[in-house]
Amino acid sequence: MTKSVVLASASPRRTALLKQMNIAHTIQPADIDESPRDNEPPMELVARLASEKAQAVKAYLEDLQAMTDDKVILASDTLISFNGQSVGKPEDKADSKRILTMLSGKTHDVLTAICVLDNAQQQTQVITTSVTFAALTDEQIDAYWETGEPADKAGSYAIQGIGGEFVVSINGSASAVIGLPLYETRQLLNAFGVVS
Repeated sequence: MTKSVVLASASPRRTALLKQMNIAHTIQPADIDESPRDNEPPMELVARLASEKAQAVKAYLEDLQAMTDDKVILASDTLISFNGQSVGKPEDKADSKRILTMLSGKTHDVLTAICVLDNAQQQTQVITTSVTFAALTDEQIDAYWETGEPADKAGSYAIQGIGGEFVVSINGSASAVIGLPLYETRQLLNAFGVVS
């Protein structure tokens, strides 16, 4: 039986990465509350959010009586961990400036969780990539905000876009920083019977 992949995300970056892997898929965004729980460590938060996205899409498909045994749901979540604290998307320009100033000249971890489930099982993995930023000036940060790029990105930057100019080094999976670790995603989907 050929398995079909449902991507529980509206992210164009994740869709592009799956296409790059030659994995056919449909898109069904998950609508969940992404608020962290009190004192929830970044690693637990990112894994929980990926799992909840996958579960939400599974429940949606079940309501439509469309969650068949040949469907595999892939969900992902990405956030920044800095000094043990979760850093998500900026709320506004001031928040973006706060985040980028905090990351300036320092190393942070990008945590990307992937969750795959079908009617029989669920597996979640978290991939950690260390990213080191150059020292940023206030002028650079302000100009970057004006591009519109940081507004909906974890950590207020896109490594695959203009924000890549701030990155001195990466230790780990570059694709995980963009939103989907290619190697681990392939391995996990293969384990669920998805072959492209």
